[in-house]
Amino acid sequence: MLCRWLAILILAAFLLVIEGIAVTQGITGTFARDQKLVGGNVFGNHNITNAPTFEMNVPRNVTTAVGQTAFLHCRVHQLGDKEVSWMRKRDMHILSAGILMYTSDLRFQVIHPEKSENWTLQIKSPQERDSGVYECQVSTEPKMSLNYSLNVVEARARISGPSDIYVKTGSLLTLTCLMSQGPHDLGTVAWYRGSQPVVTSPHSENDVNGEPRIAVETEWSDALTSRLRIIHAKPSDSGNYSCVPTVAERASVNVHVINGEHPAAMQHGNTAAGSPTSKTVLVMLAFLLGQLR
Repeated sequence: MLCRWLAILILAAFLLVIEGIAVTQGITGTFARDQKLVGGNVFGNHNITNAPTFEMNVPRNVTTAVGQTAFLHCRVHQLGDKEVSWMRKRDMHILSAGILMYTSDLRFQVIHPEKSENWTLQIKSPQERDSGVYECQVSTEPKMSLNYSLNVVEARARISGPSDIYVKTGSLLTLTCLMSQGPHDLGTVAWYRGSQPVVTSPHSENDVNGEPRIAVETEWSDALTSRLRIIHAKPSDSGNYSCVPTVAERASVNVHVINGEHPAAMQHGNTAAGSPTSKTVLVMLAFLLGQLR
């Protein structure tokens, strides 16, 4: 009888141990399952956190001059296995996918240094027809996109005053070239008399008032301004003068340095180059009559 009760107790204890093990495994399995679910959520959040994003601190309203290479900078963080493409919205034409170009226009190119986040659309020798909206796209689902506005303008120089300028021998001649259109990056300005560049005078103590006789001053404000100054003008300074910016159309005027017999022929004013006034015509007639005397 004692042995029977002992066997029953041992069996009961054994069953309790087995049940305890089963409960422990169940708890462990549930914890592991819960951990897996939490890990999945964390992983999902990690994916959301590391989704591609556009760098917004880049110029997206770009103005350039005709013929001056334009750059549209699209920077994408955490791109992963996604692809960046460029589209021209005017005709919905896909220009590129990755670094591969899908246009026969060789002026377009994508610049993407290795391991860089930059995907720059380069447009060489842009024309006014290239103006419009361009879209940088990322192949997410749904697709991400960022618009860029390109404005291509034809920059032109303008010389203040009439197209024919008359100055008296020995007086000061100042030609002012203005460039108010186009972006600030307009390069430099060169001056020509005929086909020859204007040579400025070196600074010398022998110059009147210590100033060079021929000098060029260029300054930036709301426009690019270049001034050609010739003090004590000589008849040999007469000729066709042109202001030639690096990335713009030139402007020209005719300068006549005459003797002082005909002060009425002195013309001063702010008429745009290429638009002679009636007063200019009268001055020219007075000059010709003076030469016939």
